[in-house]
Amino acid sequence: MPHTARFTVDPEFTIGEVDPRLYGTFVEHMGRCVYTGIHEPDHPSADAAGFRTDVADLVRELGTGLVRYPGGNFVSGYHWEDGVGPAAERPRRLDLAWRSIETNQVGTNEFLTWAKQLGLDPMMAVNLGTRGIDAARALVEYCNQPGGTAWSDLRIKHGFAEPHDVKLWCLGNEMDGPWQTGHKTATEYGRLAAETGKAMRQVDPSIELVACGSSNAAMATFGSWEREVLEQTYDEVDYLSLHAYYEEFDGDRASFLASGAHMDQYIRDVVATADHVRASRRAKKHIRLSFDEWNVWYAARFVGERNLETAETPRLIEDTYSVTDAVVVGSLLITLLRNADRVAIACLAQLVNVIAPIRSEPGGASWRQTTFHPFAQAARFATGKVLRTDVTGSRIETPRHGDVSALDTVVTYDEESGAVTVLAVNRGQEQSLSMRAELRGSLSGYRVLEHLVLADQDPDAVNTEAEPDRVTPRAGGGAQVTADGALEAELAPVSWNVIRLVPAV
Repeated sequence: MPHTARFTVDPEFTIGEVDPRLYGTFVEHMGRCVYTGIHEPDHPSADAAGFRTDVADLVRELGTGLVRYPGGNFVSGYHWEDGVGPAAERPRRLDLAWRSIETNQVGTNEFLTWAKQLGLDPMMAVNLGTRGIDAARALVEYCNQPGGTAWSDLRIKHGFAEPHDVKLWCLGNEMDGPWQTGHKTATEYGRLAAETGKAMRQVDPSIELVACGSSNAAMATFGSWEREVLEQTYDEVDYLSLHAYYEEFDGDRASFLASGAHMDQYIRDVVATADHVRASRRAKKHIRLSFDEWNVWYAARFVGERNLETAETPRLIEDTYSVTDAVVVGSLLITLLRNADRVAIACLAQLVNVIAPIRSEPGGASWRQTTFHPFAQAARFATGKVLRTDVTGSRIETPRHGDVSALDTVVTYDEESGAVTVLAVNRGQEQSLSMRAELRGSLSGYRVLEHLVLADQDPDAVNTEAEPDRVTPRAGGGAQVTADGALEAELAPVSWNVIRLVPAV
């Protein structure tokens, strides 16, 4: 028997607006994300600045509008001054985070110019591991001050007359992690972040700031870290970060497919902590969340950074993603959208090669991983308002996350165009799922424009350089609006679905 699920959607019942920054990504100086990823001067497709145009074309197709840079763990030992000025004069450094030789041939100006050309908003991180207030406020001055000061005039001397006007800044990265260069306690980090943020805003009052939350929800300090950091930084920051990666453990695919249930609880826990601090401070401002690292990552296969041989541009965590991985990525996107009232920013980590939706080979091809497709489709179609969907129906028991709905779904409504997008995942591994959505209010009289499906007879199928289009979205069959005004569709097992509806007239 197939699974069944039912819910009701009405434009009058909304969760929040979709912030375009939910569709962010991440470029770290790690492995081959930068070098032979986005930048490879000797590649046949390279532009005058050495950036690969074949990769840039895929970045545009992916639909991301925000990119976090330059880390990640890398930033906690980074001297941004090493990456500006004449490229031939830049030092080669040992990056302690990933035991790599950093050539500094790509730095602040190169990255920000590339991002601007692709229409991407930058999310810059400052080093609060080995550095602090002075280096951070100098970088803001270098990037954002029009001129007439030492750091802004240096930028002009380097060939960039106009300020970069970077508005979004991360105050360090994963500072709760013992693996982090310059690891700190919550009190140590909170004080430093508050004073650094204050100095950065004195340079440019228009910027927005993200404080480090816990590196993941399994940290022993999770919860207490968020509380202490926010008590120190509440008046200076706008967002608190969350990071989470998911993988299949010991063949427990049911729990893996339900990873969104863990992400949802993680978000709710952080919101509760943030709101507790707000209440205790009698503050009016609500802290919003920046889920600025998330993805599927088979971390259990990684040997660990301390076991790496020192190398230049090494191949690090270049996971090849399956159909199942893509369905989980889709479910995580659904979870982020379903929390759009509090999650303003999210960054799929990373953009190219390093656990990424885009892969490339030095001197060779670039291609879309399976996980590329749900991200690109959500970024393109899931815009406007997020509508409430309280699903009833079949449940699946999982060892790690307990009882979860067989259907994971979110619905968005674009008031300007009238378009409705239903994103849906069938978590069932064997049974199809019969979905029925009652369309209420102004959604009466809608019709199905298209139904797109990502699924395969082999849930472990992947895309490779030799077969880059082995797994791609295809047209689904059977989605329809019935005579009584309900959307009905059959969803294949382990599938990601996009159903688009438009007014019938």
